[in-house]
Amino acid sequence: MILEQKTPDTKNGKQTGYYPGKSYLYTKMFFVPNDWMDKNIVLEFEGVYPSALVYINGDFAGSHHSGYSQFTIQADGFLIPGHENKIEVAADNSSEGNTRWYSGSGIYRNVNIYVSEKLYIPVNGLQIDIPEIDQDTAVLCIKTKFCNETLRTHDLIQITEILDAEGTIVNSEETAVTAYPHKNIQTLQRIPVWEPHLWDCDSPYLYTCRTRLKEGDTILDEAVSTLGIRKLQLDSRHGLRINGKEVKLRGACIHHDNGIIGAVTLEKAEERRCRQMKEAGFNCLRSSHHAMSKAMLKACDKLGMLVMDELSDMWHIRKNPHDFGNYFEDFWEDEVERMVAKDYNHPSVIMYCTGNEIPEVGTKRGAEMNRRIVERIKSLDSARYTTNAANSFLALRSDMQPLLEEAVKATGMEHILEQTSGAGEGGISVMNAFASLMEGPAKDYIDASSTLTDLLEGFSGGLDIAGFNYITGRHELEAQLHPNRLVLGTETYPSEIVRLWDIVERNSHVIGDFTWTGYDYLGEAGIGIFYYNGINGFQDHNYPDSIAYIGDIDITGYRRPISYLREIVFGLRTAPYLAVERVNHYGKTPGKTTWMHKDNIASWTWDGYEGKPAVVDIFSSSEEVELFLNDISLGRKPAGKAAGFIASYEITYEPGTLMAVSYQNGMESGRDILQTAKTPVKISLSSDQPVLTANGNDLAYVTIGLQDENGIFNLQSETVIHISVDGAGTLQGFGSADPHTSNHYYTTAWNTYDGRLLAAIRSGFDPGEIKITVSADGLDKETLVITVE
Repeated sequence: MILEQKTPDTKNGKQTGYYPGKSYLYTKMFFVPNDWMDKNIVLEFEGVYPSALVYINGDFAGSHHSGYSQFTIQADGFLIPGHENKIEVAADNSSEGNTRWYSGSGIYRNVNIYVSEKLYIPVNGLQIDIPEIDQDTAVLCIKTKFCNETLRTHDLIQITEILDAEGTIVNSEETAVTAYPHKNIQTLQRIPVWEPHLWDCDSPYLYTCRTRLKEGDTILDEAVSTLGIRKLQLDSRHGLRINGKEVKLRGACIHHDNGIIGAVTLEKAEERRCRQMKEAGFNCLRSSHHAMSKAMLKACDKLGMLVMDELSDMWHIRKNPHDFGNYFEDFWEDEVERMVAKDYNHPSVIMYCTGNEIPEVGTKRGAEMNRRIVERIKSLDSARYTTNAANSFLALRSDMQPLLEEAVKATGMEHILEQTSGAGEGGISVMNAFASLMEGPAKDYIDASSTLTDLLEGFSGGLDIAGFNYITGRHELEAQLHPNRLVLGTETYPSEIVRLWDIVERNSHVIGDFTWTGYDYLGEAGIGIFYYNGINGFQDHNYPDSIAYIGDIDITGYRRPISYLREIVFGLRTAPYLAVERVNHYGKTPGKTTWMHKDNIASWTWDGYEGKPAVVDIFSSSEEVELFLNDISLGRKPAGKAAGFIASYEITYEPGTLMAVSYQNGMESGRDILQTAKTPVKISLSSDQPVLTANGNDLAYVTIGLQDENGIFNLQSETVIHISVDGAGTLQGFGSADPHTSNHYYTTAWNTYDGRLLAAIRSGFDPGEIKITVSADGLDKETLVITVE
């Protein structure tokens, strides 16, 4: 889909960022050796959107109706050993109107082939439970499934080894097993690990479990899985505990795309996103609104990021004409089984979400469906928790309008309601007025209403944790109504982080908060864009805008100011942070959605605006801050929690040095500095990976910026940068975070936005060097070399 031309005519509209969906046919020819005769051969597809029809040598081999879950095809009955064979996969995404965000199209995740004897361990056939954990011992219960499709009985030895992070075997077990013809078997082995290293967010220690099936001296098959030893506990007095330590979830909702490279799921891309969110202060990701990729789960295990995995965005009531709601009744149980099987051995996964903003949430039938899903999850995995991301507006339905009128009267906001009466006529003031009702006192009144309580009771009562999307007014109320109930903000407004985290910290039953969203994404175009031209955000007339523009981290990996405010609110940053509202938009009123915070940036370069007013914010956890401009104090102001962690100054723009100093107990506790940049004289290139692996899938991300003669980055300058990539790799994607661009992420010329560009460089299969060259009018060419080994 990322290679398609954006068009205002697509029925997908802003949902996919105006990218159309089409039909795709993938064809692969490959030689099947003779020694594959009588082997078990399985193809695993980790993700094909929106569905797949698989053909082998012209014969139909299987299909799958979900674009986000893995599936397998039994291929040995279709393949011809000793000959070239053809595999075809048809993915038809031409039925537009099947997604609420950028989905991608076709095969976007890995395809794996497994070749084994006819006595084998199936995909996901190795499951590891850890029912007993203390400081001295962890007992692993290894459940292994295997299938005997031969015509005879086999006497086997199953050898299972547990290896530490250095690859040393710390314990093992051998079990004698008899496998009868055409039977499936499951074995159970209990293996202790002495003095175990525990897995948690700060120390994500991973062991490896390796099990082999041996007949005589022949190894018939083996399965390998990483695992982390950790203990989960949950109650309203202590909240969530991991290994006995109370943990508050500093959560981020994320979509699955990888920005400039689209939906393609490469391990390095997923790991980079995960690492950047961890560095920004998050400790948990919510996969929105579908099952998470295997690659992202692997990254979360490795980096110590917790996971809430999610089943679906809809059940029986569709949100788009051609979405998964058409298939939910027939396939929901299969989807639950696939999600749990994929997640089972991942220590990062701590809970499952049964659905997102499900319209059935306020109905008795919906509560029954929720209980059925929870029951199925628990039958497959009793060690993890369940929640659901409920939305009050969807639950209230026809009760919403009278309750809203009641709420504005009770909170003295009638004048706001009057301003929204012309919403159908458009206008920024009308839309902004409506947005103000989606948060604040009127919304809290609705959230805490007895009407909503009655509608949510049957639903929330069937879960381990009551999950609320934008229902902040219920978080504390639930403890009064149900003292044993746990609450989680499954999706919340970024602008409310100060209030939200205060609630989380003060209430043991509220275990965390998930902002929308941690990382910017394609699709849902305009939800967070600041429009100053009379357009209202998140509408269907904002072509060619293609990104949401709402992540704490933008699609190039740049941390926006809201990310630093959140880090300070979380208590993870002591230094102050300077953010400047865009001086070129001073005094203008943008269109507003409730997800938007401030249109600010960490820059003190505003050429042409000398003598004009500027608004400067200092984010700080300290009691007091002081702002300096060119060594002249502009005064001290209170900061810290009592001031909402923000001190604002309205000053006059003057080039030079802007400095914030924070004070705690009268003593300096930190400082932050912004300097005005001069005209750029140099293109800067930096890669996050100096060396890549010659596997065809490794990635390096190259950040491109503009520096002046003193090495200061100029974020105001707009310059067209040309890029070329030669040698042992290719250009996978290239672009900026500009929300209004009509450019495409596969072109080789982009205009800088906020002074930056990002290029994704993909390795080939041969060792060598990748030469990246960038150029711009009036600036010298710059070259960066990446080694491929």
